[in-house]
Amino acid sequence: MDAFNHLITTNLNHQNDDVNEEEEEEQQDIISSGVVFSQLKPYCLDLLQLLQNPNPTSFSSSIPSLVQFLHDSPPPSLQPFFDYVLFPLLLLLDAAVDSRKQNPKPHKISDRVAEGVVQCLEELLNKCYLVSIDQMVVLMKKLTYAAMLTENEASEEFREGVIKCFRALIEGLSSCGVEGCSCEEINGLPALVEAGDNRNVNSARDYLGGEGECLVSFLRSQSASAAVGHWFSLLLKAADNEVARGHRGSAKIRVEAFLTVRGLVAKIGTADALAFFLPGVVSQFAKVLHMSKTMISGAAGSVEAIDQAIRALAEYLMIVLEDDANVSSLDRSLCAGSGFNSNKKGSSIHSVLDELRQLPVSTQNQSKVAAENSVAEAVKSVTPASEFQSAKPGNEKGALHVDRTRDWVEETSAHVDRLLSATFPHICLHPARKVRQGLLAVIRGLLSKCSCTLKQSKSMFLECLFVLVVDECGDISAPAQEFLEYLLSSSSKLNVQSDVAELFSRLVEKLPKVVFGNDESHALSHAQQLLVVIYYSGPKFLMDHLQSPVTAARFLDIFALSLSQNSVFTGALDKLMLARPSSIGYLHSIAELKSSSRFSSDYQSIVDVVPSDNPNSRDIHGKAIQNPSLSLQDNSELPRMPPWFGSQKLYQTLAGILRLVGLSLMTDSKSEGHMSVVSDIPLGHLRKLVSEIRDKEFTKESWQSWYNRTGSGQLLRQASTAVCILNEMIFGLSDQAVDNLIRLFHTSELNREGVQAPDAKGADAQPNTVEHPERTRSIWKVSQERVARSHLNDCVGRIAHEYLSSEVWNLPIDQKSSLVQSDGEVEEITLHFFHDTAMLQQVIIDGIGIFSMCLGKDFASSWFLHSSLYLLLESLICSNIQVRQASDAVLHVLSCASGHPTVGQLVLANADYIIDSICRQLRHLDLNPRVPNVLASLLSYIGVAHKILPLLEEPMRSVSQELEILGRHQHPVLTIPFLKAVAEIGKASKHEASSLPTNAESYLMHVKSKVSDMGKGKKLESHEKSTSYYDNDIDMSDMESEQWENLLFKLNDSKRYRRTVGSIAGSCLTAAIPLLASMKQEECLVALNIVEDGIVTLGKVEEAYRHEKETKEAIEEVIRSYSLYQLQDTLDAAEEGTDENRLLPAMNKIWPFLVACVRNKNPVAVRRCLSVISSVVLICGGDFFSRRFHTDGPHFWKLLTTSPLQKKPFSKEDRTPLQLPYRSAPTSSGDSMSEISNLKVQVAVLNMIAHLSQNKRSTSALQIVLKKVSGLVVGIAFSGVKGLHDASINALRGLASIDSDLIWLLLADVYYALKKKDLPSPPISGLPQISKILPPPLSPKGYLYVQYGGQSFGFDIDYPSVETVFKKLLSQIFTNQLYI
Repeated sequence: MDAFNHLITTNLNHQNDDVNEEEEEEQQDIISSGVVFSQLKPYCLDLLQLLQNPNPTSFSSSIPSLVQFLHDSPPPSLQPFFDYVLFPLLLLLDAAVDSRKQNPKPHKISDRVAEGVVQCLEELLNKCYLVSIDQMVVLMKKLTYAAMLTENEASEEFREGVIKCFRALIEGLSSCGVEGCSCEEINGLPALVEAGDNRNVNSARDYLGGEGECLVSFLRSQSASAAVGHWFSLLLKAADNEVARGHRGSAKIRVEAFLTVRGLVAKIGTADALAFFLPGVVSQFAKVLHMSKTMISGAAGSVEAIDQAIRALAEYLMIVLEDDANVSSLDRSLCAGSGFNSNKKGSSIHSVLDELRQLPVSTQNQSKVAAENSVAEAVKSVTPASEFQSAKPGNEKGALHVDRTRDWVEETSAHVDRLLSATFPHICLHPARKVRQGLLAVIRGLLSKCSCTLKQSKSMFLECLFVLVVDECGDISAPAQEFLEYLLSSSSKLNVQSDVAELFSRLVEKLPKVVFGNDESHALSHAQQLLVVIYYSGPKFLMDHLQSPVTAARFLDIFALSLSQNSVFTGALDKLMLARPSSIGYLHSIAELKSSSRFSSDYQSIVDVVPSDNPNSRDIHGKAIQNPSLSLQDNSELPRMPPWFGSQKLYQTLAGILRLVGLSLMTDSKSEGHMSVVSDIPLGHLRKLVSEIRDKEFTKESWQSWYNRTGSGQLLRQASTAVCILNEMIFGLSDQAVDNLIRLFHTSELNREGVQAPDAKGADAQPNTVEHPERTRSIWKVSQERVARSHLNDCVGRIAHEYLSSEVWNLPIDQKSSLVQSDGEVEEITLHFFHDTAMLQQVIIDGIGIFSMCLGKDFASSWFLHSSLYLLLESLICSNIQVRQASDAVLHVLSCASGHPTVGQLVLANADYIIDSICRQLRHLDLNPRVPNVLASLLSYIGVAHKILPLLEEPMRSVSQELEILGRHQHPVLTIPFLKAVAEIGKASKHEASSLPTNAESYLMHVKSKVSDMGKGKKLESHEKSTSYYDNDIDMSDMESEQWENLLFKLNDSKRYRRTVGSIAGSCLTAAIPLLASMKQEECLVALNIVEDGIVTLGKVEEAYRHEKETKEAIEEVIRSYSLYQLQDTLDAAEEGTDENRLLPAMNKIWPFLVACVRNKNPVAVRRCLSVISSVVLICGGDFFSRRFHTDGPHFWKLLTTSPLQKKPFSKEDRTPLQLPYRSAPTSSGDSMSEISNLKVQVAVLNMIAHLSQNKRSTSALQIVLKKVSGLVVGIAFSGVKGLHDASINALRGLASIDSDLIWLLLADVYYALKKKDLPSPPISGLPQISKILPPPLSPKGYLYVQYGGQSFGFDIDYPSVETVFKKLLSQIFTNQLYI
């Protein structure tokens, strides 16, 4: 009993505690309310005071403070004083509106006060909720009057603030919490809210209105319909007015208006309440979207405004035309059938808006609507008066209501489709990412909620979705791909397969039209849609479409037309002019720089390509390639856009479709053979071209006549397009193409594990995970079965056979082509023919590279590499830069596909096939006129001549024969190509010979060390007396014998290789020597280069021979010492012949031609010839040239006897020499060299003298002619010709190193003869004066330099130059000598 009493007492105490806590909380609230009231009271009194005593120029500081106070105060503390604060704010708002309606300026209520009032009102509405319908009606009425002010009556900030106040009012309406109330059915939030966007979301404030009133239900009722319609009108009109103001318009007001519309639509949320206003609202939003196509700035071009307009329109349609809300008006035919087929697609958007406004509605008892006249007028602006028609008897609905019957839904959806079709396809191409994101959310929402009511728009939604699937922004493409995969998955409730099939046919048929249109973005969008349709439909879908030969031919014909060369003329004229290449593209120097590009593909397997082995090589036109790694990568990607197509993005999309076509034919072993059937369709154009060319050759018709024949040019261009199509179809079978497509269409898989389907509650609601469509990824993998690979090789072989047809490559490509010259129609043939031919060959070469990328190692094992390698090397010397670049790129692709890091190693690995082809074609030059250029490109461009040098002996013999007199006469145009080939062979010989002396010397030291080791071993053996080592001694001798035999083998190999190098260098010299006397500058220069390299090579060969001879003598000594006579035969196997002494006999043949080259007086050739003479004299030694300079020297010194600034009179020596019949006509007998050219030649002669005299090995060449040369050089130095001053000083310095006394006498003779004063005294008494040692001459001819050097013309003595030269040489050379 006590325990029970204790329990009761305890409970009573707890109850008392709770009561005390509640009382304390109430007291705290009262205290807090008092504090808030005390702070609000002065603010409100100031507002009333401002109302009583308005001053246009005054501004109360209490307004900003009130705004801050309302912002910082919590909502519960402000709610009790809502009416207290609202009262003065509304009075001020009324006063501000009235003063602006009367339009007196300045206004009684200034703009700053009015703007502050609406800011306070916005903060108050954000913090407090309405408790009665009367409050909401009053507020809406006050804000309505304020919103009706125009831009001329109110400031921009005021109008924006009014809209924000209404938005806060609407968003503050929360559910009443009464069970069964209609406000609980809808959450009241916009359906397409972006993630992280809380502008449309306010914290829920549940409350019960007075007397059970629900404000949300009232807003959805017919009683509020007029006010709702009025506000729709005001908001849309406010947004439209900002556009009308142009760049002065406010984008903020426009965005706020659309946000408010979205909030109002979400709060109403029922189709019954919104359907009546659909025509006006949709038409206004359609106008907004229509303007976004052309406006990119100002309020109309605001990205945020466009995004909000799209979302607002979609949310409106998702409520009014929701499938569930109109289920009674729908039947199976509407959901499953084709739907309304409008025949007015081409009508203007304004006519569509007018028709949309004509939808039937029912109105009744309009007089009972509780709205003012202004409200009714505003409703009419949204829904015109023509729409107010009599209602049917018995209608129980309110005034502003429409019966959503089946006819109404069909007609409305038709008009909405026409509006959306005119705007959505353009919006999906909008440059702003945010707009495209909004469109994606709209499409997801409309397809999820309105798939039946908007049946006619489903195809358009899918088209836009297809474009967004391949959007450049991953934030757009990833969710678009997810949604599309969901639509096509089995878990989707939307049946889109039939729509996709219908869409595919329509897209294919319209493709050429959009490609040839003037809107590139539209064409790109169209092609992207087709690409997405094919990829997500799978290979079986495309295989079924191409099963019929007729359908396949039609499909490929459409693509041939779209990719044809007519596409180069598509697009707007201004874009075509901008895309037109500048005139600098025709400069040959720029073209040659471009021709040195190297391959660098986007595909990862071939991105790191090692440059050529010869980084400083020269191209086949003789121009240096300074840095081959700097290339134009855009021109080197494989596969590349054909040269005639204009848009890179559009081509990549069309190429992706063709790649899927090729891939679909090889993904299943059941489709075996179908690839060949389909590929024969475009291949037929190329076969027809080959057949036409064969007929032309049979009838011996000229090229111009053949090209002018009807259809020949078109056939040539069709063949180019067909080759392009085949290339892309084959490339689609490569792993790189498949990976690129999968990477493009599966960007969303990086951060997810499954495809997610949108929930039925909204497009942006949390998705439900469904089965991941791995099927889409796997079905596009190429079958790796052996049968499939064999079929692919056969297909590629058939195509490659046509690609490599000789008829295609015999087409002329430029005016200089020998094929054109043989027809004698160089001037008549059109340049379009050459252009078409070059493009055809370029795409064929690209195709060869694509085949190698696709087949990999099988490309070489199937002999495709050997059959195409020679053709690619031949194309490297093509006169067309695009063909050269294509060959360059493909050669690098082939090297990578074959496992070779460089092109040089690729050629080296297949050198036997290439050299064999060259030798075979050299025997028939009339049929293969381009083979010399091929040989030149092989040796110069690839840079592997030194590695294949042993294989070049046979080609070198053929080349030497062609460079003889008879060969040059038969094929004069081939002389330069042959010379360039010989030059490259000579460079290769020089490269190999440079290492021969070093290797031979190293081998000699190795042999000597072996001999020394054996000598030390023999001395040790002589001290051994034990006989137990006898057997070991015999074994030791056998081992040593084997070692020395190996040394002999290596020596013989070295001898043979040295002889090969020497033989090739001798053949190069033999071929080039006669051309040293050529009157053609180019031939002479190349021949001089060959001679210089050949002499250097022979010098190295003889130096290596001397080391080998010492090595042989050392080995012979070992053979005699150790009685290894069995090795004597091995040593004699490589016995030297008479060919070891090559250098001086070759120089003996060359010298007369060098003299002839100087006598030809070609300034460039003479300068190069003098440089070569300086080089070869140093190699051969001066003694060999001593008597030759004495005999032929006058031809050289004659170049120094005439001043370059004065013209020498004609002499008998300048008479025209006798010319042989096969020689070209001689040049003019007069001096044809200009002053600057003559000056450069004399500088070259002086440099040659300096080089020869400064090296001890070559000084003996000038010993006999030293006085002659010294006199000429001194005369030039004293003449004062500035261009020759430095060169003459350098030559005198060199000559002084030979005989300084002679040079001093020549200088002092003139210097002291001209210097009359301050003559130096003799250093020693008894010596005569300088004037007696060097008496002054009686005339200028008496100077020593004139007597030694001979009379010159134009080199008069200049005393300042004499003094300068004498003092300079005295300080540099004669300072340490005992000269006065």
